[in-house]
Amino acid sequence: MKQAPEHLVNLIEPIVEGLGYECVGIDYNPHPKHGCLRIYIDSENGILVEDCTKVSHQISGVLDVEDPIPGYYQLEISSPGADRPFFKVSQFERFIGGQVTCSLFKAINGRKKITGHIVKVEGEVVTLQEGEQFYEVPFSAMSKARLVPEYLI
Repeated sequence: MKQAPEHLVNLIEPIVEGLGYECVGIDYNPHPKHGCLRIYIDSENGILVEDCTKVSHQISGVLDVEDPIPGYYQLEISSPGADRPFFKVSQFERFIGGQVTCSLFKAINGRKKITGHIVKVEGEVVTLQEGEQFYEVPFSAMSKARLVPEYLI
């Protein structure tokens, strides 16, 4: 799964959690002119703009002092939203029964993208059901995964 380098995760997660939020995940896309460090935060009460501002202020101060990223980048703090990205196996466990879309590094049973319901999680393997077909997908085989929101009509 695409997650920021470990040194960034180890620096940022404790700050976010120390402020009382869950650090859902950290995306880092380096680029010489348009780099982006995106931190997804959540809480039981949801996330407001004020929460993002609070976390941004704390994180930017630490990043300025520690300087863990060479070059230019933009810092973004975001709620995970209804189509939340997954960064950890535990997030699949939390949403068993929910539907996800997974992109894979290599095809499994001829598929590089699977949209299915999470049936179970055993160790590092997530079992997805798409229609009548079941897929046992190792977490390490996933390049990207997002929850598919269920809208009530």
